[in-house]
Amino acid sequence: MGLMAAFMINAVHARPVSLGRRPCLGARVIMACRDVEKGEEAAASIRATYSEAKVEVRELNLADTCSIRAFAQKFLREVNHLHILINNAGVMMCPYMKTIDGFEMHIGVNHLGHFLLTYLLIGLLKRSAPARIVVVSSLAHNFGWIRFHDLHSQGSYNSGLAYCQSKLANVLFARELARRLKGTNVTVNSVHPGTVNSDLTRHSTLMMILFTVFSVFLKTPQEGAQTSIYCAVAEELHSVSGKHFSDCAPAFVAPQGRSEETASKLWDVSCELLGIDWD
Repeated sequence: MGLMAAFMINAVHARPVSLGRRPCLGARVIMACRDVEKGEEAAASIRATYSEAKVEVRELNLADTCSIRAFAQKFLREVNHLHILINNAGVMMCPYMKTIDGFEMHIGVNHLGHFLLTYLLIGLLKRSAPARIVVVSSLAHNFGWIRFHDLHSQGSYNSGLAYCQSKLANVLFARELARRLKGTNVTVNSVHPGTVNSDLTRHSTLMMILFTVFSVFLKTPQEGAQTSIYCAVAEELHSVSGKHFSDCAPAFVAPQGRSEETASKLWDVSCELLGIDWD
């Protein structure tokens, strides 16, 4: 893809990520993080390892649409090209809570936050084409169903099922967006990063214990980032869109993640909830 003007990753919490021998491939890397202090620590670690790395941190809270809009407005004023957007932020198995806008936290952050951010930046991505969007999902999408009758889990709540629903939404969003972007030279793919030893399980005592006991079998954050990086920069994927990847290879998508009807309906519901018109 040549040199990239901007390569943006968004994250709730940030950890150092290795991109191999050439950490930025000439790119300006922008880390959009809710916790700026942790983001700066990760950025400093990257710079310490790769002195030529161009990494900067900006504040972005995907649980607040005002924060998303403010971030995008400032970003669009200051950045002229965006070739890669990695929608990487996520919450997992948290107790029932809502975002600033009243969305259940999993669907609000993991899906709706990414949906709105991508909508606000899609014009720049199109103008910067060739460009790529990577949506980080999970193997957990296999166990998810979109509960349109109770999307925000107000009738009943199970943190695991809410997480799985949001990860299925990631897959459906990537596939539907890829369909809508045909002919624009902007590709979209979703990925399963693997089971990564991170603080994503901080809301579940059981999961934290299991991750501690079996940590030797888990991927490091650097290893977990590799499929996202592959989908972002691999030359052979320049025209591949609407697919799902794991371990840097095409991966199985559950039947509910291949439903065009569900994907289209989720798109419409998401636009309605966010008050946007994205044809």
